[in-house]
Amino acid sequence: MTEHPPAKQPFELELDQLHNLFLAIAGRAEELVRLAMEGLEQRDLDTAELVRRADDRINDLDIEIDERALALLALQNPMAGDLRFVLTVLTAASDIERIGDHAVNIANATRRAAQHPPLPDILEIREMGTQVRSMLGRALGALINRDTEAARAVIAEDQLVDDMRRSAFGVILSFMSEQPRYINPGVSMILVVQNLERIGDLATNLAEDAVFLAEGRSIRHAGKSAAP
Repeated sequence: MTEHPPAKQPFELELDQLHNLFLAIAGRAEELVRLAMEGLEQRDLDTAELVRRADDRINDLDIEIDERALALLALQNPMAGDLRFVLTVLTAASDIERIGDHAVNIANATRRAAQHPPLPDILEIREMGTQVRSMLGRALGALINRDTEAARAVIAEDQLVDDMRRSAFGVILSFMSEQPRYINPGVSMILVVQNLERIGDLATNLAEDAVFLAEGRSIRHAGKSAAP
């Protein structure tokens, strides 16, 4: 006779649902940033518009996560590790929703830039986009898998994004100073770089959340000392 595992309690089912919602919002945020950068590189207005529409689903998921997490806190009184999980999901989902907003800002900048002659290829923006997407994917993976080693590796790369921002700004400003026709698209590219930097900052926040979830201690304000 086959033995079946005991049925999960309602509290466990609620935690599973919260976990699934977090997986959904994390996956959508990664996809949104990918699409935003794809639209930027290809000057594709259809992709840019797709990003704007897809962000609505992230907002809906963030609201649902908030409601379920707060209900768990109010009605179930979770303890220890479960409490950390619920609190982490609340904090991380808010940061992920903001990442979606920054992806939309990049898409909007793409739409504005497409109204003007393109700037010469700026390798620094492409490299920054690749770096930020890598950090975001690894931070989310660290959070889902409670992988503190991967999380600390992401935290250590935060300064690299800051350096990339300064380098990209220098290139963009040099184009703008040399050719007046590059001023308007240059402003749009500056906005892209600023939003990429913010996504990098938020990916770092998510990595810090992963450490909190796994170790039970906050390193949010510990600075680079939290890195290996």
